[in-house]
Amino acid sequence: MKTNGMKTLRVILGDQLNHQHSWFKEVNNEITYLMMETKSEMTYVSHHIQKIVAFMHAMRTFSKELIEKGHKVIYVGLSDPNNLQTLNKNIQKIVAELKIKKIEFQEPDEYRLDQEIRSMIKLFGIDYSIVSSEHFLTERNDLELFFENKKIWRMEDFYRHMRLKKKVLVQDNKPIGGKWNFDHENRKKWNPDDNKANHISFNHDVTNLMNEVIENKISYIGNINLNNFKWPCSRAESLALLNHFINNNLDNFGTYQDAMAEEDDYLFHSLLSFSLNIKLLHPLEVIELAVNELQNNLENLNSIEGFVRQILGWREYIRGVYWTKMPGYEENNFFNFSRKIPEYFWTADTQMNCLKRSINNSLENAYAHHIQRLMVIGNFLLLTESDPGHVQQWFLGVYIDAIEWVELPNVNGMSQYADGGLLATKPYVSSGSYINKMSNYCGSCKYNVKTKFEKNSCPFNALYWNFFLNNQDKLSNNPRLGIVKMQLSKMQDAEKKQISLKSKELINDIEKL
Repeated sequence: MKTNGMKTLRVILGDQLNHQHSWFKEVNNEITYLMMETKSEMTYVSHHIQKIVAFMHAMRTFSKELIEKGHKVIYVGLSDPNNLQTLNKNIQKIVAELKIKKIEFQEPDEYRLDQEIRSMIKLFGIDYSIVSSEHFLTERNDLELFFENKKIWRMEDFYRHMRLKKKVLVQDNKPIGGKWNFDHENRKKWNPDDNKANHISFNHDVTNLMNEVIENKISYIGNINLNNFKWPCSRAESLALLNHFINNNLDNFGTYQDAMAEEDDYLFHSLLSFSLNIKLLHPLEVIELAVNELQNNLENLNSIEGFVRQILGWREYIRGVYWTKMPGYEENNFFNFSRKIPEYFWTADTQMNCLKRSINNSLENAYAHHIQRLMVIGNFLLLTESDPGHVQQWFLGVYIDAIEWVELPNVNGMSQYADGGLLATKPYVSSGSYINKMSNYCGSCKYNVKTKFEKNSCPFNALYWNFFLNNQDKLSNNPRLGIVKMQLSKMQDAEKKQISLKSKELINDIEKL
């Protein structure tokens, strides 16, 4: 055990559970680690109860494991009588009590916390440092530097750059398999007679954690199985989930990546995003394990490339957008939409089967995969002119993997096109035909996916065309909407009027859909 003669406090935030961080290589009795559960972090948005409990469970497990390795840890639990319930107050109190001479932080991933910590440090009047979290594969400003002087920030360009930089799926600086992107092979609809996914869960009893949440009057959304909480809450469990995915579901991940099915809320998705986002797993170890599967099955390249693209490409790209555009990115509202979100987004009590299934998945599991989020939930909210700020708050709260750096650009940029096209090259909206193509939701729905104007017509159909009719001026120069513009130009005025009238009726009666 080493000593450096200076009392140092190292603060570990709830999404900084990185066992591999250099902080923990050596035990030093002059260093104390501080971890906190605070009401301020649990209530700045209304979070899903599974998200709250998963963070508490994972943080407490991480703290115990540090102590077992010999590190000194102060853990301020939610119900601790000495908990002042904010990061700032708790840190100031402990700095004074322990006569701390230096305070150290890892870089926060959220702009809000980054600013709070930097303001806090100025008040302490002691030595400090802010070090890397040693998790991401890029620095905060790498994306901005890569796209310097470019109007369009194409993720594909950045993804290819990262493949070459990290030497992933490349040979002699060329992509393995002859193509950089196999996305066109990853759009198959899943049927119950196809291959079945194989899922695992971890069966925690979280009754005591739930009792603490209730006793401290923490508001929340969603549901939870207290005796069978399934999410991984330790590095060992996260590694088990990773290996299970690689061995059981990776083969089919790519092929059915965009599919949705009533029979299986998850299909072949990895469910690794929570473990990654709180840093129990490192992105490079996940990528390397997936790439190693090529040695066993080169025919599986479309799935492996698609999976790698989500982590090496999209995840790093989204983080770069966030840090380049904050603060202010959350205020973007390109279409000036202002409608509130329907009440059934908190109950799943809607007759639209695709929306019911996707919202119910979100409320029951604190999860939905990217097509449910983008092409059902996000699509509906954009077509119904919802306030993107309200949409962002719902997404941030409901999903277990939602931390602002990843949630905000995905929602405001990709899903709601609120940034006017910086991130997405076009608005990601569709009629009911896309949902019918990629799912079996429409077969058991009250609404008819084949019609636009009948009483029982799928709401997506009229709303889709109404969106483009109402926003022609804002989207007139978008090169990716050529087919849409051509179809609109051929549309008779009578049909346009029907679309407008039907859409007004749908939006006015949105709570009844």
